[in-house]
Amino acid sequence: MDYFVEHFRLNFIEGERWRYLTNGLLVTLELTFFAALLGIFLGFLVAMIRATHDKTGKLKFLDLICRIYITIIRGTPTVVQLLIIYFVLFGSVNISKVVVAIIAFGINSGAYVTEIVRSGIMSIDNGQFEAGRSLGFNYVQTMRYIIMPQAFKNVLPALGNEFIVLLKETSISGYIALEDLTKGGDIIRSRTYDAFFPLLAIALIYLVLVMIFSKLVNRLERRLRNSEH
Repeated sequence: MDYFVEHFRLNFIEGERWRYLTNGLLVTLELTFFAALLGIFLGFLVAMIRATHDKTGKLKFLDLICRIYITIIRGTPTVVQLLIIYFVLFGSVNISKVVVAIIAFGINSGAYVTEIVRSGIMSIDNGQFEAGRSLGFNYVQTMRYIIMPQAFKNVLPALGNEFIVLLKETSISGYIALEDLTKGGDIIRSRTYDAFFPLLAIALIYLVLVMIFSKLVNRLERRLRNSEH
């Protein structure tokens, strides 16, 4: 018991090292929130283009660009994308590391959100499009007022799970020296030369966050199922 008390004090109490974890947690949550917003925006935009091409055969050039984007992002490691965006695209620009990370994770998440949303759109029966036309709506109006609300409702739980995945993926932000939660624990380890307690603390914090968000997603799924009855 004395061993654990002493090492807990060494890692978290002395020098107020616990602040590395709390400050890093705030950075992690900030990254996740804004990257998720960017990913949802890109995902819905690209999904609309791809679904429009699949439904009507139009927007061929834009659809090609979207396919290339999805293939590249889903086919390469997230950490490599982060490094390319930070050291290559913004290497000569004085820009906040937080902003760079948000852009990188948002672009990455957008590719996965695209497929989630597109599958939701494609799952809507074609009769809904015919219903829109019978009401005098054009294609855009039908998508906006009839298709997208139903598709969004169907994919909302999947978007919640994507948020959880994104939360864990931000742990690689330390590769660009951004002091997120994982990097905060690594700084503690470098000061105390004790890897066990900082890494255990990081793992427990991520676990608690994932459990909380998973609970929220499960509750959302139940509400959506109940609303269908």
